[in-house]
Amino acid sequence: MVKSPASFATAPWPVVGHEWAIRLLQRSLASSTRGPRHAYLFLGSPQVGKSTLARAFAQALLCTDPLQRPCGTCRACRLVEKGGHPDFHLIQPTDRNGAVDRQNGLLRVEQAGEIIHDAILHPVEGQYKVFLIQDMHQANDSFSNKLLKTLEEPPGYVVLCLTAHDRNSLLPTIVSRCQVLELRPVDGPSIEQALVDRWHTSPEDATLWARLSHGRLGWAVSRLTSSEKGAERRTQIAELRHLAHARAVERLQFSQKLAAGRNDEVLFPLLALWVSWWRDVLLVQSGCADSCSNVDLNDALQDDACAFDAEEVRAFLHTLSRIEGYLRHTVNTGLALDVLLLQLPSPR
Repeated sequence: MVKSPASFATAPWPVVGHEWAIRLLQRSLASSTRGPRHAYLFLGSPQVGKSTLARAFAQALLCTDPLQRPCGTCRACRLVEKGGHPDFHLIQPTDRNGAVDRQNGLLRVEQAGEIIHDAILHPVEGQYKVFLIQDMHQANDSFSNKLLKTLEEPPGYVVLCLTAHDRNSLLPTIVSRCQVLELRPVDGPSIEQALVDRWHTSPEDATLWARLSHGRLGWAVSRLTSSEKGAERRTQIAELRHLAHARAVERLQFSQKLAAGRNDEVLFPLLALWVSWWRDVLLVQSGCADSCSNVDLNDALQDDACAFDAEEVRAFLHTLSRIEGYLRHTVNTGLALDVLLLQLPSPR
């Protein structure tokens, strides 16, 4: 039974935001002539919802409910959600030992070989065989080149869903063979409502984490469900405020400590937190306190807005942006962090 695009548009998807992308995918499901494309590339910042949307699309492709796809309750939908459907294959970066490692692992040529082998086999239960390949920006060249063979001439029942941070990290030949969906940040009110309705948080906490997330629901949920990360944030902000009042020698000691044990999983979130704080200070200085992210620390923001010169804060935010860019490439970590810490605003 083929449904019209209009009837599919009313079906609820287990996704917050990204309505335009859902409508596009629904239209491809409802097309009685063309059907879904053979490959989709979901782009966007980390934890913005790429994998959630791709998995919901996989549910819709394999759903057995004739009235609503995905229904979320049929056997196929439930198996996809749990990762146990025989026609749904999840491929993730791994370490050298084959263990999943989405932070530092790679998509390896052996995994591409498995995709090619599995793609030849017909679906076991559904109409399609769906492959969700996460973090294509972490694919080595051998994986990418081998995957191209499947992207160029896939069997008609194969649908590949790829996720990545941005198209610049992928081979142009891969991007050109996919339907590209560049996901934008989700609006704050939608994230707030989802945190209250689905994760049963208080409205105050929902507002805080929605604002700090910058449109990334996955990030907000990970922080909300971890009391350690909430406490860590307050500790890091207190540390930053102390450094701003500290002498140069103490700032350099902190810089050297951070550089010596460099861990990008710690370093870049810390710099993002610093950006968030000084941006809020500048907003307060500009009379836009209602737009601040760190809404639970309004008194501290007011104090810092009075203590520091707005031009120094603005200049430091610019420096932060440049140093973060340098640190993502080949650069002397210690020197870059020394420059950053020495240029912290000083109280008037």
